[in-house]
Amino acid sequence: MELFLWKLWLNFFVAFGIVMGGCLLSGICSVLLLKPPSSTMMSIADNIKVWAMVAAVGGTIDPFRVIETNFAEGYLSPALKQILFFAGAFAGAQVGYDLIKMICKGGVQ
Repeated sequence: MELFLWKLWLNFFVAFGIVMGGCLLSGICSVLLLKPPSSTMMSIADNIKVWAMVAAVGGTIDPFRVIETNFAEGYLSPALKQILFFAGAFAGAQVGYDLIKMICKGGVQ
């Protein structure tokens, strides 16, 4: 159980870090190129969420195979773990996106 929770939090923070890092670096690049950073950061945040999830979960089709084979054979536990890993990665990417949106828009809306 401890290993599962560790991997779940790891997926969350990897996806969060990818969104935050990509957006903040694109904002710095925008400033250097004399472009408005908030629009660039919002565009990158919107486009990078899916890739952050894919990278956090493993970047390959293997997690989908685990879900497919275990559901087909009637084993629910490994498949549910993979689904929760996806949910954790999604939550991390979404929190990163919301934080960037809050930074760019100037507060909570």
